[in-house]
Amino acid sequence: MSNQPFLSIIIPVYNVEAYLPTCLDSILQQEFTDYEIILIDDGSLDDSGVICDSYAQKHAHIHCIHQKNAGHTAARQAGFLASKGIYVAFADSDDWVTSDMYTKMCQAAQDTNADIVHCDFIAAMPDKQKKCSIPFASGLYDKKGLIETVYPKMIYSGTYFTFGAAPNLWNKLFKRELLEKVLFQIPHDIIVGEDGLITYSCMLAASSIYFTDEAYYYYRSLGTSLCHNMNTQRLSENHIMFKTYDKLIDKNSYPMLEKQLHYFFAYQSLLTIVPIFQTLLQQKEMPASEIRKLFLSECNNSYIKEAFAHVKISDIKGTRNKIYAFCIRHKLYYFFSLFL
Repeated sequence: MSNQPFLSIIIPVYNVEAYLPTCLDSILQQEFTDYEIILIDDGSLDDSGVICDSYAQKHAHIHCIHQKNAGHTAARQAGFLASKGIYVAFADSDDWVTSDMYTKMCQAAQDTNADIVHCDFIAAMPDKQKKCSIPFASGLYDKKGLIETVYPKMIYSGTYFTFGAAPNLWNKLFKRELLEKVLFQIPHDIIVGEDGLITYSCMLAASSIYFTDEAYYYYRSLGTSLCHNMNTQRLSENHIMFKTYDKLIDKNSYPMLEKQLHYFFAYQSLLTIVPIFQTLLQQKEMPASEIRKLFLSECNNSYIKEAFAHVKISDIKGTRNKIYAFCIRHKLYYFFSLFL
C-alpha cells in the first residue's frame, strides 16, 4: 500500500462483538489491496474494542481509534480525520460486503474518475434477503446527466416512499474533497437520518457519479448496534435534521428538490410522530393536555406544516397513514389519537 492509499474504509463500532469479525473478514477478502481500514470504537461496552485491537495488531493497514461514546457522526468524523485515502467509503460494523466489492468499485473509480461510485445493496433480514436498486440506468453521469436524470428523483423516486438514490453512505465511494465540505456540517444531535444529509449534499456537489446495478453490500436489518429508541427526543432530532437539510440543500439551484424534501419530511414525520404518540398515550405518564399540546406543536413546526400542506394525501400508502397525515395537516388531535 502506498503512503496515500487509494481508499479509506471508515467503520464506527459500538457493541457489535457478534458481527464485527464477519464485517472485517469480508473486507479482507478483497483482491484489491490499496486500502486502509479505520475502526472507531465508540465507547463499546462489550468486547468490540478488543476485537478491533486484535485485527489492528494482525493487519498493518487496519488502524483503531478508541473514544468515549459520542455517536455515529462523531465517530465518522474522527475516522475521516485519521484517514488518508483519495476515496473514502463507510461500512456499518454489523454488515458485510462481497469479496469483490471494493475491488470492483475502486476499478470503476479509476476507470471513470467519478466523484462518487454507487452500487446496489442487499437488505439481509432474518427470514429473507431483498435486493435494493435505483431507478437510474447503470453508467457514468456527468453534471448534465445528473441534472436531467438523477436529481429529479434523487431523494423521492415518485412512489411513496421509495428513495431514488439510497441515502446510505455504505454503498458508495466518495472523493475525499466532497466529504471534507459536508461531513463536519452534520450536527451530532442527529442520531437517525444523518446519512442522507451527507449523501445528497455530496451528490449535488459532484461533477460526475458512476452507478452500477451490481449489489455488493449486505445490510443486516436487525436494529441493534446503532438503533435509537422512539421517544420525544426524536421529535427535536427531526427538527434539527430538517433544518440541516434546508441549510445544505440548495433549492434555488435545484428547485426540483423542494417537492422531494416535502415528501421526505412528511414520511420521516409519520415514521416518528405516530409511534411516539402511541407510546405516550399508552404509558399515560404525561397529562393528556400536555400530549395534545405537544401534538399541536409538531403540527405547527414550519418544516412539518409546509411538508403536509404540499404532499398529496392520496400519494401516501396505507389508509391509516392517510388519516394520520390528514390529521397532522389539519391539527385534528382528537381524531389522530382516536385512530392510534
